[in-house]
Amino acid sequence: MSINHLKKTELLILEMSETHWSAVAEIYKQGVGTGFATFEKKIPSYEQWNNNHISSCRLVALNDDKVEGWAALSAVSGRCVYGGVAEVSIYIAETARGLGIGYLLMEELITSSEKAGLSFPGYR
Repeated sequence: MSINHLKKTELLILEMSETHWSAVAEIYKQGVGTGFATFEKKIPSYEQWNNNHISSCRLVALNDDKVEGWAALSAVSGRCVYGGVAEVSIYIAETARGLGIGYLLMEELITSSEKAGLSFPGYR
């Protein structure tokens, strides 16, 4: 498939659960390996990752039951002035990049974040 030809109907976007962690961690590792995706150098345990991300805004993108990407939000700060502000993480498997999965995850992340009381002013 060429860029942006994967349709939302071909992709199942679900809430992430702990059962997805091994695939999520592998995709995260691929992102870390690029040197561009994060300042992190090693993959955290699920418990560490779970404690650092907002529980209501975690998604996985499945194509034929295979996790091809994930998205999650983490709080920018615990200070009240930053209430409703979150950092976005979107990672796509090396073999699935360029198909528009990140765009579809971002759309769904916006929807789930708005339901959770967060927003992305100016995105749409």
